[in-house]
Amino acid sequence: MSDGGSEADRPASPGVDRTLTVLERLVMAEEGLTLTALAKATRIPLATCASIVYTLEHRGYATRRVVGRSHFWRPTLRLYSLACQLVRKVDLSQIATAEMRALGEELGMPVHIGVLDGTSVVYVAKAATPGFIQFDTYPGKVAPFDLTALGRAIAAYLPDDELAVLLPHLRAGQGPQARESSPEVFEGLLEKVRVDGYATEEEEEQAEISCVAAPCFDAEGRVAGAVGVTGFARDLVGDRRDGAARGVVRLGVLISQRLGCPVTVLPSELRRF
Repeated sequence: MSDGGSEADRPASPGVDRTLTVLERLVMAEEGLTLTALAKATRIPLATCASIVYTLEHRGYATRRVVGRSHFWRPTLRLYSLACQLVRKVDLSQIATAEMRALGEELGMPVHIGVLDGTSVVYVAKAATPGFIQFDTYPGKVAPFDLTALGRAIAAYLPDDELAVLLPHLRAGQGPQARESSPEVFEGLLEKVRVDGYATEEEEEQAEISCVAAPCFDAEGRVAGAVGVTGFARDLVGDRRDGAARGVVRLGVLISQRLGCPVTVLPSELRRF
C-alpha cells in the first residue's frame, strides 16, 4: 500500500539519513547541544538521537562536555581531517574534464583551468576543440596573472593581503588594447569582475586574442583557480561573449561544488547565472 510519497522522496537508508542530519546540526550549532535540544532540532526521537551521538562519540566524530546533570554535545575536528585528505586527492585538472569538453564544443573554443603560482597563472588543464587553428595554450603554460582573464578572475577574490603582494608585479601588455599597468587601474578591473562574476581580457596580452574566465572556490570558500575560454577577439563579442561568460561561470560553480564549496558560500554574483 502506497503512502503517497515517491521513491525519490525517501532516503535509501533512513538510519544513515538521520545520522547525517544529526552531524550537520552539530556542525551548524554555535555551541554544544543537549540531547533534548538536538532531538527537537532534528525531529528525531530522543532514544534514536542518543544512539546516534553515542556512536559518533565512540568513532571520534563528537565529544561531550558535562555541566552538572547536563551533557552538551559538539563535533570534533575528525571531520576536518577527513576533508583535508579528500582535498589533497582532488586533481583540479581532472575534476570537470567532460564538462570542459562539452563547453568547448558548444562554443567552438578551447576551455582552460588555471591556478595562481606566485605572480603567474599556470594552465593545469585544457579541453581543445577540433580544427586546423589551435591556440598556443597548453597544460603547463605560464602567463602573467594580470594579463589573462584567468588571473584576473582569481585575483578579484583573493584576500586583501594576498592581492597586495601581487600589485607591485603588474606587467604591460603587448596587444593593441593594452591598459596602463597601475594598481589603481587593475583594482578597477577587479571591481568589475566582482560585479559581473567573470573576467575578460580583450587584445591586451596580444593582438586578436581575447578570453573570458570565472573563479572557482575550494571547500573553505577560498578562490582555488579559474576556468576560462580563449578565442579570437572578433568572435568573443556580443551574444557569443555573453554565452561564453554564462558557460564559464556555471562551470566554475560546478567545479566549486565538486571541491566541496557549498553554493550558499559562493559570491552572489555567481549564483545568479
